[in-house]
Amino acid sequence: MPKSTGQKKRILYLARILLEQTDEDHHLSLAQLVQQLEQYGIDAERKSFYDDIEQLRQVGLDIEFVRGKGYHLPNRTFQLAELKLLVDSVQASKFITHKKSMELIKKLESLTSVHQAQQLQRQVFVSGRVKTMNESIYYNIDRIHAAIGQNRQIGFRYFEYTVEKKRQFRHGGARYCISPFALAWENENYYMLGFDPQAGILKHYRVDKMSDITTLEEPREGMEQFQKLDMADYSRKVFSMFGGQEEMVKLRFQNHLIGVVMDRFGKDITVFPKTDGVFEIYTRVVLSPQFYGWIFALGDGVQILSPEAAIQGMAKQLQKALSLFPLPRDASQ
Repeated sequence: MPKSTGQKKRILYLARILLEQTDEDHHLSLAQLVQQLEQYGIDAERKSFYDDIEQLRQVGLDIEFVRGKGYHLPNRTFQLAELKLLVDSVQASKFITHKKSMELIKKLESLTSVHQAQQLQRQVFVSGRVKTMNESIYYNIDRIHAAIGQNRQIGFRYFEYTVEKKRQFRHGGARYCISPFALAWENENYYMLGFDPQAGILKHYRVDKMSDITTLEEPREGMEQFQKLDMADYSRKVFSMFGGQEEMVKLRFQNHLIGVVMDRFGKDITVFPKTDGVFEIYTRVVLSPQFYGWIFALGDGVQILSPEAAIQGMAKQLQKALSLFPLPRDASQ
């Protein structure tokens, strides 16, 4: 083997050993490093070893020598705490299938040492969260982003599941032709916001329910409508991405629910403190069963004050629920 080729292999294997076997708590002595190199069929002299270490430092590897312990990489692009956060995010993402989650976590493990990777592996089993059944969502997101970057419309079919857990395409399987503008993460699902040229309005679609996405030749339409839209404001007032009539509502909350209100509407929401331990807000929301469900979940801690359409909508929603769960005779007296 030519000398230059051997030198290149030696320095590459040395970098690999340090990346895989060392971290802030695990070191390798000179003898251990030489032994590891010999397992790859590489001979390493002491002088050449020091030269290799220096060259790796010059290209960015933070190789540190600790007397009595040996060499290690104390710092990496991602610290262990950051990788744990990324692993948790992958696991918590409902839109990523179990199979794809495992693949991504395995790749994240390669960004640290084998010792710290074991801590990431232990986290894999802490969750039994429900995952999407649509494996293609990972690639759907990429295709949508590509179409947005190319300023092109996309075509796709849209489906829902039957009680037999089989796909049933809407509109008889006809293809949708939509101008994509943004992706939004809401209520543990990914949604695509796009302009429907036939309806002349912006609509949102669950990405995991989109199938057979293709990029079309036609340029996007609806840019003017999208530019008028504040995405952050849109996400705050559209509960779980369900459509409905948009209204300015007045709501009264008990003071202990201030955190819930800020989580939903943001810290910039204007609050009007009142007596008797309550406060009021004015905000725009889309009146939908999901909005009324959110109100109901807060029990007697919240009241809709106006408009009348919102009050009546809440009353009708409660009446529908009560028709399924009628009160016993003695409970209504």
